Amino acid sequence: MKNINIFKSVVCGIAACAALTGCEKDFLETTPTDVINNSSILTDSILFDAYVTNRYLGVKLTNKEGDSNQPGFGRGFEYGMWSSLTDESIYNNNDDTWLIQQGQLAPENLGIAGTFWARSYRSIREINYALNNIQDVGMSQSHTNLLIAELKFIRAFRYHDLIRNYGEVVLVGDHVVELGDDYTDPALFNRRPIEESMAYVIAELDAAAAGLPVSNSGSYGEGRATKGAALALKSRLLLYAASPLYSGGSNTQKWAEAAAAAKAVMDMGTYSLFQGGYAELFTNQQSNQEYIFARFYNITARHLALEIANGPNGYGGWGGNVPLQNLVDDYEMTDGSMFNWSDPAQAAAPYANRDPRFYATVLYDGAPYRGRTVETFRPDGLDSPEGPDNWNSSKTGYYLRKFIREDLPIINPWDVAGVQNWIYFRYAEILLNYAEAQNEAVGPDASVYEAINAIRSRTSVAMPALPAGLSQSDMRDRIRHERRIELAFEEHRYYDVRRWMIASQTENEPAQGIRITKDGSGNLLYEIMTALQGKSFQEKHYWLPIPRAEILSSNNQLPQNPGY
Repeated sequence: MKNINIFKSVVCGIAACAALTGCEKDFLETTPTDVINNSSILTDSILFDAYVTNRYLGVKLTNKEGDSNQPGFGRGFEYGMWSSLTDESIYNNNDDTWLIQQGQLAPENLGIAGTFWARSYRSIREINYALNNIQDVGMSQSHTNLLIAELKFIRAFRYHDLIRNYGEVVLVGDHVVELGDDYTDPALFNRRPIEESMAYVIAELDAAAAGLPVSNSGSYGEGRATKGAALALKSRLLLYAASPLYSGGSNTQKWAEAAAAAKAVMDMGTYSLFQGGYAELFTNQQSNQEYIFARFYNITARHLALEIANGPNGYGGWGGNVPLQNLVDDYEMTDGSMFNWSDPAQAAAPYANRDPRFYATVLYDGAPYRGRTVETFRPDGLDSPEGPDNWNSSKTGYYLRKFIREDLPIINPWDVAGVQNWIYFRYAEILLNYAEAQNEAVGPDASVYEAINAIRSRTSVAMPALPAGLSQSDMRDRIRHERRIELAFEEHRYYDVRRWMIASQTENEPAQGIRITKDGSGNLLYEIMTALQGKSFQEKHYWLPIPRAEILSSNNQLPQNPGY
């Protein structure tokens, strides 16, 4: 199917939109050839359609983001991935990630987490501009209604990024801030309760779902929102809304609503689990039946080259987002039991007989990769600190495997790499959302088992089914574990441990790695070590601080999150 083609020359941010209508004419005024003005967009349906598709992208706001393309929602494929703010990985070269891991977040210094507020509200302003003017463009009413639904979805996604990072947010409705407006108006800085914000966004998603197509086709290509995408976002938000951080405790009704939202996606009959391999799900350039909503890349619209950015130093890679031992130890044995360093047989061969998703996610010592095996042992391991380019050797003893394509080069990848798709929503998440919400609402009934076991039994994974007779509490632990494994590196862990309010435990655990020593007989000794010193999480870190610049520009009317 046809992928979305972003019309890059359509640039209409808050300043540009206002400036184009606010300048006085004089004899020196000229029409620029590299900017499309308001009147052109509003009188040409093709340009307006391109303006709408460009709203899936955001502006670059910080160092080392959007290396080859504009940022989308969340963070996605960047040098420092969102996983490196969690117990999944650390970013080998810091790049403003360690300060978050080490509990040094401040309104003046948010590292890579400092972009959501400004980017989201800029995007919302751009969307509101389109919604306020769409009836004047002169399109058919059916196409107008489609674009309205699409814009509502994009706006809801921006609010999703705001709510899950800051909690209470400012709801601006359809208002478009213009130059000359009263920027001291308290309404511009009125952060609303989470429940009210959630209700607003859910209503917007209901409206979007009613107007969006079930599938992409023709000029409405892949990468543009569908009914399933709107319902999937609703499912995620209602799951968040029912969780302890958002609800303040256990609320059976909210969990039931979350379960129903996930079931609505399941009942569409449009999506199913991909059976062509867990690893291939993230490396195949073509979509499949598990995709619900994704950002599509291709050779003319690439992201950064993942293979060199995350590759082992012995292959010429830069290390990048290196998995932590904390995650590695959580992969089960193939018989469904937990790995245990106290078991002599397992400790002697810690990478044998593990959940197949481990091998698709992590490069470890001895892993087959590009014609040889990875060597993180010392002395003389090619991918250890004693190998070539040792400044890029992993601080944890592991490298990222998920998303990485062996058919793309590590050395000189610039013209061919960066084409993997970033999946925002896939069917496995919906099954996990349903299982969690249904378990909390009514307990571990048969449908909960069915959802989790479907994920565990997919082709190429084939893990044992969950044992029968689990209590609600035991099932809760199993579901949380399954999310950790199935959704690793997909920007879920950061938000999961916060909404469950267990981050004070998980994010205060030492960030661990492995040191492997090979003796003269070739025997390997495994030693757990601390990969990043000073891991720290405080109560205030459940939410991000609003950047100080935003507080100051509001003349201190915008309330800061507690503790900052």
